[in-house]
Amino acid sequence: MTPPDLDRKSALFLDLDGTLLEIAATPESVVVPPALPGLLAHLHEQLDGAVAIVSGRPLHQIDSLLAPFHPAAAGEHGVSLRFGDGTLEEMPVGIAIPEEWRAKLAKAIEPWPGVRIETKPHGLAVHYRLAPEREAEVWELVRSLVPADHPWFRLIPAREAVELGLRAASKGDAVERLMAHAPFHGRRPIFIGDDFTDEAGMSMARRFGGMGLRVAEVFGGDPANVRAWLTHGTQHLGSELSSPGTAA
Repeated sequence: MTPPDLDRKSALFLDLDGTLLEIAATPESVVVPPALPGLLAHLHEQLDGAVAIVSGRPLHQIDSLLAPFHPAAAGEHGVSLRFGDGTLEEMPVGIAIPEEWRAKLAKAIEPWPGVRIETKPHGLAVHYRLAPEREAEVWELVRSLVPADHPWFRLIPAREAVELGLRAASKGDAVERLMAHAPFHGRRPIFIGDDFTDEAGMSMARRFGGMGLRVAEVFGGDPANVRAWLTHGTQHLGSELSSPGTAA
């Protein structure tokens, strides 16, 4: 599948890790290419603000990684949502993984070198990328806390990790809520993601007449190819804007 050319009616919804950024050994060791924030800011200007980051990371981490670019964004798979005008909607802090679960998980992984917990305001992720032999044990552990029929929380598969998150939040819900407001309303959404958590966002983009693009299928599994496509997009939009008679 060949990714489409961007046009003035496009709206971009972009996952972060594994999509814009290469996966790293730990969330803290991810490397942001120096040109990326400026590239995204350029697209943001060309698309009249219709660029959003939709990530499992909390909003403050998204902003820290992409500073000084602070666009519309969804953090923790939509638990926190920042609209194009800067308005923030966030589920109450009280709706979060219980502290006793965090303590139990921390104690359980102590004998497992390489397994680590990434804490988030509302949820957490257990990473076993540095200890892949512990995958079955990690899943058994988290399932003991969050069975498939748990009414409030769910297990979210990720790359060599599993996240405990709120059942009420999803990237699809985040896209739907953003599409209801300027500058996204009425545009053709393009959602790009790399793993299970992005499928809901892709599906919602298709419901709005847009596209869901998997990094593995469309970009060869390489975030560098996503960034190259975005760079091409700025050039295409630039030529479109400079063409005589092009509507603003």
